[in-house]
Amino acid sequence: MKIIIAAGTGFLGKNLEKYFTEKGNQVYILTRNPKRKNEILWDAKTLGEWKNLLENSDVLINLAGKSVDCRYTEKNKREIYESRINSTKVLQQAVDNCTNKPKIWLNASSATIYVHSEKHLNTEENGIIGDDFSMNICKSWEKEFFKTENPDTRKVALRTSIVLGNNGGAFTKLRMITKLGLGGKQGRGNQNVSWIHIDDFCRAVEWIIENANISEEINVTAPNPLNNEEFMRKLRKEMKIPFGLNAQVWQLEIASIILGTETELLLKSRNVYPEILIQNGFQFLYPTVEKAFENLL
Repeated sequence: MKIIIAAGTGFLGKNLEKYFTEKGNQVYILTRNPKRKNEILWDAKTLGEWKNLLENSDVLINLAGKSVDCRYTEKNKREIYESRINSTKVLQQAVDNCTNKPKIWLNASSATIYVHSEKHLNTEENGIIGDDFSMNICKSWEKEFFKTENPDTRKVALRTSIVLGNNGGAFTKLRMITKLGLGGKQGRGNQNVSWIHIDDFCRAVEWIIENANISEEINVTAPNPLNNEEFMRKLRKEMKIPFGLNAQVWQLEIASIILGTETELLLKSRNVYPEILIQNGFQFLYPTVEKAFENLL
């Protein structure tokens, strides 16, 4: 297949590129700083020469968007919003210009689209979507993505949870704080953690590409979310770290200011279930966090 990954130089993009390249596919990366032969310059907001790459492509994957791991200042909130909307908009223009359009377009979204939920399990069908900064970003993002229909291009929004891998993302930080003896519960510890192993993330993307009946919004998350206290306890156990200091909400507030991030990333309860993947026969290699930790550690 000919696969284009927009903004593919981050954690998810690098892993997808490696996964699909090893299977014999041609993978091209759209990036602001091209350094390799298969990397093409784009600015994620205006049409350029890169648009020709989409002609006769099989798969377009858009991962563009400023990281939410920052303080939610007005400037950062605007950049988080615009980076997602503008990249989706300009890719739509490029797709519209193609004579032979991409067969499938997968656009990043987030499991954060669902409300803070400690009891209610959010599936694609019965998920509760609320109204705050993060949820509204996701809603606007998906609305922009699905606004235009292209009969020749199947569209899928990937509502992805925390992706666990050793070469980036949240897991490297969680491993480090656990090693330092700070791997206790965060806040009350009853907020749910929805997660997926990086290998299952890549396999799920491939599976969605191969299954022509799958479209619209898909929860890309393992089928067994668990609360933060359990998650951290199981991580300590696998790492053979006997204790982990708990962090109170007020301590997290101070730390988040120092680290330039937001406590929402740790304290929001994401209770999400991949109903469409499960109902259509997708098999997880790492359905439980124990299996994921065992593999990663």
